[in-house]
Amino acid sequence: MSDRYELFLTCPKGLEGLLLEEAGNLGLEEAREHTSAIRGVAGMETAYRLCLWSRLANRVLLVLKRFPIQDAQSLYEGVLEVDWFEHLEPNGSLAVEFSGNGSGIDNTHFGALKVKDAIVDKLRQKDGTRPSIDKLNPDMRVHLRLDRGEAILSLDLSGHSLHQRGYRLQQGAAPLKENLAAAVLLRAGWPRIAAEGGALADPMCGVGTFLVEAAMIAADIAPNLNREQWGFSHWLGHVPALWKKLHAEAEQRAIEGMAKPPLWIRGYEADPRLIQPARNNIERAGLSHWIKVYQGEVATFEPRPDQNQKGLVICNPPYGERLGEEASLLYLYQNLGERLRQACMGWEAAVFTGAPDLGKRMGIRSHKQYAFWNGALPCKLLLIKVQPEQFVTGERRTPEQREREREQAEADKSPLEPLERQYNKNGNPLKSAPAPAPAPAVELARLSEGGQMFANRLQKNLKQLGKWVRREGIDCYRLYDADMPEYSMAVDLYGDWVHVQEYAAPKSIDPEKAKARMFDAIAALPQALNVDKSKVVVKRRERQSGTKQYQRQATQGQFLDVSEGGVKLLVNLTDYLDTGLFLDHRPLRLRIQKEAAGKRFLNLYCYTATATVHAAKGGALSTTSVDLSKTYLDWARRNLSLNGFSDKNKLEQADVMSWLEEDRGEYDLIFIDPPTFSNSKRMEGVFDIQRDHVQLLDLAMARLAPGGVLYFSNNFRKFQLDEGLAARYGLEDISATTLDPDFARNPKIHRAWRLTTQG
Repeated sequence: MSDRYELFLTCPKGLEGLLLEEAGNLGLEEAREHTSAIRGVAGMETAYRLCLWSRLANRVLLVLKRFPIQDAQSLYEGVLEVDWFEHLEPNGSLAVEFSGNGSGIDNTHFGALKVKDAIVDKLRQKDGTRPSIDKLNPDMRVHLRLDRGEAILSLDLSGHSLHQRGYRLQQGAAPLKENLAAAVLLRAGWPRIAAEGGALADPMCGVGTFLVEAAMIAADIAPNLNREQWGFSHWLGHVPALWKKLHAEAEQRAIEGMAKPPLWIRGYEADPRLIQPARNNIERAGLSHWIKVYQGEVATFEPRPDQNQKGLVICNPPYGERLGEEASLLYLYQNLGERLRQACMGWEAAVFTGAPDLGKRMGIRSHKQYAFWNGALPCKLLLIKVQPEQFVTGERRTPEQREREREQAEADKSPLEPLERQYNKNGNPLKSAPAPAPAPAVELARLSEGGQMFANRLQKNLKQLGKWVRREGIDCYRLYDADMPEYSMAVDLYGDWVHVQEYAAPKSIDPEKAKARMFDAIAALPQALNVDKSKVVVKRRERQSGTKQYQRQATQGQFLDVSEGGVKLLVNLTDYLDTGLFLDHRPLRLRIQKEAAGKRFLNLYCYTATATVHAAKGGALSTTSVDLSKTYLDWARRNLSLNGFSDKNKLEQADVMSWLEEDRGEYDLIFIDPPTFSNSKRMEGVFDIQRDHVQLLDLAMARLAPGGVLYFSNNFRKFQLDEGLAARYGLEDISATTLDPDFARNPKIHRAWRLTTQG
């Protein structure tokens, strides 16, 4: 065999440049980059050194042969020509990996099978002895890459991927691979900082990957020093003496590195379940005396090195995949930025994130950014020098935008004040609110000009609605509903919780601008309303079309009881797009309560039966509530039970149209608030409010007792009531009287009619 080999080193996408530099320092010659790989030439000593010392590579592949192929047969023959007796015993074990396609080979499993057949046929003995297949721990792992008609046949010297150092047997929900963590540390300048005796802190350390990789770099420990099984361990070309020499040198360097005074390396993690796994990983790496891990929140993070030395703050905050998740993480990134400014002046920081838009919300500028990939997810590494000149005081705006925002702010002028409503232990508003306790001295998020404008509007609305809210004893109401076109969302207050629904931006709006404005608004909410960040819930309301319906958002199952008109109602702010209480129907529910005494009440499409609770509160003789959803009927049952109502209140699970077609007796008061459409699997066909409302109302009016009243409402903005209904029934449009002040800005939120029998 040759003394020099062509070597391929594979790596995660984005690490090629770093790996090229590292491999060159380790002795690889004529090196050049490829996608997720580099290639070069070197002797066996360098190949071993790359296996032992590369912090960035996934695999070290030794090229045995390159040859052109035209079809599966030429692939087989090219592999067969290799003298496999130089590489593997006939009774050894084998694994084959195949990548690429072309030349009539479009299935990687088929390609691997042809390579395996050629090797086995070459080594097959007359007595039947032949290599066996072992995909987990083979004596030899072969890799063939098919690239534009050329086959590149290699031995995998690594065995298992080199990122698997062996210390991380326990990991969190979103682990960062060890070689990617090492790459981030290298880009962040940690080798330089460590050489100067600097400190390192990770405020969101998870199971400690950054901490261990940083300590191994600082202590000059080869990343794969403790690996026992290698791809070359049973390879017949292996040179044990050379390997032992290199391994002994690495062991000596590690001993000398560990004998140095340990650097101050600390990790903090909010999730108590990850503390012990992190400590276990650190102990397996043999670095317990270098690294300490504590439980701690980002909001209280403050690194305090033993000798007051500066250093590197590094972290991999969660990214969030859906908008609601990103929004809930906004405050985490803001807290991180605040802690960097308050507690890490003079330090360097490296924030690795798959959500660069959230990274911008830290309020501190990065002086460098690097693109990485975490698997298939594009990420950015933000490098920050924590100095006053890096702090962001506002986003860049055109002069026209600034002038418009100044005019809007002047029109909305209202300084940030505490939330005007105070509540007793039962969640009811106090008539005379006591002065709020002074807030702890913490740095408020730096709002952009747009965010400040949005905060001013919230304060203005809060002040305008305050007297009405206190007078009526209202617990939950709409504070903002797309008042400003740039901030297209609804903001509802439920006690001391804030529920935000973002309306999906039209296609004409740049998605990045829409997201930036959304983050502006979310950033403004806590200080504009003086609420805790943890009590802000954000959702997105998409435009619905065809048979698309809203789905469940989460499964937290957390309910909050709120008060309205003397009854308590359960709302769920997290699990569904709607909360279980349509705030715009408050006047209709209160009207039903006033008119329900001694009446037989029917609630169709009852949802969570909030109107039924009001009817029962008003003294209804009986109530019947019909809905197809078992989930909502269970919710309705809880609403009734919460108020002590049960024995006279029927809950029926059924399709309303089918239910009405049967003889159901008469009712004195009926309420119908149907969906715009429904395509439930439990019903036949699809319900469409515009198409089916005449049939629905005729069926319902047939159940209305003489002198009775039916209230019909829906929120389909294009809805047109059939003109023929007025000839059959007494009909009155009562929409204007069913809107409270909190919906005065959005009179199209619903339409409502009062129907009576004629004669």
